[in-house]
Amino acid sequence: MTFDTIILGAGAAGMMCASHCGGRVLVIDHAKAAGEKIRISGGGRCNFTNMYAGPGNFLSQNPHFCKSALARYTQWDFIDLVGRHGIAWHEKTLGQLFCDGSSKQIVQMLLDEMTRAGAELWLQTSVRDMRKTEYGFAIEVEREGQRQNLICRNLVLATGGKSIPKMGATGLAYDIAHQFELRVTDTRAALVPFTFSDGRFKELSGVSLPARLSNDRTSFDEALLFTHRGLSGPSVLQLSSYWHEGEAIRANLIPDLPLFDLLRDQRQTGGRKALTTELARHLPARLVDYLKHQIPMRGNLADQSDAALNDLVTALSNWSLTPSGTEGYRTAEVTLGGINTDELSSKTMEARDVPGLYAIGEAVDVTGWLGGYNFQWAWSSGHAAGTAIAAG
Repeated sequence: MTFDTIILGAGAAGMMCASHCGGRVLVIDHAKAAGEKIRISGGGRCNFTNMYAGPGNFLSQNPHFCKSALARYTQWDFIDLVGRHGIAWHEKTLGQLFCDGSSKQIVQMLLDEMTRAGAELWLQTSVRDMRKTEYGFAIEVEREGQRQNLICRNLVLATGGKSIPKMGATGLAYDIAHQFELRVTDTRAALVPFTFSDGRFKELSGVSLPARLSNDRTSFDEALLFTHRGLSGPSVLQLSSYWHEGEAIRANLIPDLPLFDLLRDQRQTGGRKALTTELARHLPARLVDYLKHQIPMRGNLADQSDAALNDLVTALSNWSLTPSGTEGYRTAEVTLGGINTDELSSKTMEARDVPGLYAIGEAVDVTGWLGGYNFQWAWSSGHAAGTAIAAG
């Protein structure tokens, strides 16, 4: 069977690409349903983009690579598409946009767009072999227990990264890249919780608070969540993309709280209160009870000098921790790294030295922040490749 374009991967980027390619298009995926990562995202409501998405919200060995695709298909373009399909949405914190209803609406929207464009979808189909030909690519697949040989002029790698293997994620895109001698940068789990091998936070599991997590390169002000394995929450997931194994991180547990002034004022009117009791008015009580064994908090407020209060505030705003590692690809929202952007055109996503081969979405060394940015990269990169293929 012959197609103009075959797209490997029926995820966000692949379906977006398929709706713009033109010609005879086939989308292949080994999963039972299309868009499974979309379906589970955002607690089932899909954080489908971010109002503030821009190049500064992405990590890559080449920070300029994503600029062209993001500029050509913006968050406002996708919001317009969502609106045309009658999908109601709302903004949460920090520009994050979610469906009012279900993430399944986004999946159906993309399927409808593919249908409108005449693209075919083969699910539960596995790639068994492929090779470059004089006119394009020859691909052998297995579908419903039968082997089939396919031919196409354009081949698009949209199979994502290694994150969440229980959803069927594999390193297929990297294997194919190596086959065609495209370089792949080192990959690791990103947007992922930190772990501590000594289980030090088990007793705090479930406690959360606003915090500032930082290292020597960046910081994030969002919620921090203690778990029985370690640390999670948006601030942790964000920082994990910038963290290197063995590196210490810093937690500011009072980022926007003038705690020194509050404690000093309370010392004048309620000096007989225990320091820990007063602290529990501003921080979770279980956390205060945990920290009192590590940070001096003995006595009443009246017993505390300005110097002692200042030392306490310093300790709470600069708590140094060294994670043992992360939870890895099992729970990571994305994969950091991927197909080296030097191998691709930033305008078309086509491989420079392999005409007709394209790579989009998470397969590429472009990784967004938490909060809808990675979906926007999928929409933008998928659109870039699709329109380039359509243009011929």
